[in-house]
Amino acid sequence: MTSSSTSPRAAGGRLEPAVRRALIVEAARTVILREGLGATRLRDIATEAGVSVGTVTYHFTSVAEILNEVVVLETARFYSSIIEAVDAEADPVVGVRMLVAPLFSGTDATEDHWRLWSDYWTAVARRPAVAAEYVARIRVWESCLTRTLRRGAEQGVLRVDDASALALRLAAYSDGLATQLSQHAPGLTPAIALEWMWRFVDLETGVRVDA
Repeated sequence: MTSSSTSPRAAGGRLEPAVRRALIVEAARTVILREGLGATRLRDIATEAGVSVGTVTYHFTSVAEILNEVVVLETARFYSSIIEAVDAEADPVVGVRMLVAPLFSGTDATEDHWRLWSDYWTAVARRPAVAAEYVARIRVWESCLTRTLRRGAEQGVLRVDDASALALRLAAYSDGLATQLSQHAPGLTPAIALEWMWRFVDLETGVRVDA
């Protein structure tokens, strides 16, 4: 017999607030990917989630706030297993490879990932305060890369003076490439973007990591 403490529904069959909140975030991700952030309204999210607009506004004050939660969810889904594997990898060179390669895999999941991030960057550019409290939760790739580069420098297999600064540069470069891909820049493909990333990493670390 299932205990009430493990059930996602409260007394009377209603969903627990945390479950409703997660449902709304999932619905928002679907709508944003389908319509784009600029065309997404609270009513669209409510309809997708199968709840009232009032239920959405009870949990969130705006689409921008929901977008923060969508990006946190997307970050966890896309990077969690990668980061766990990289932190367990003894070879920092292999670790860098494991972090960079998935960014430009050309899969639907990767394309969706960058589309969400593109909308997020646009929102943050307009309202920088939107992302302030979420920085630590969404910059996990960069944090893991910093740790990996630092280990590489300590082991003497990577030429790195400032791991955090280099991780930021690599994050900025990958974000720029992803933006160009999302805009369908002529002649740019995920494979070419990845090749350029490898060149940049090679120049910055003095080591080929794409072998």
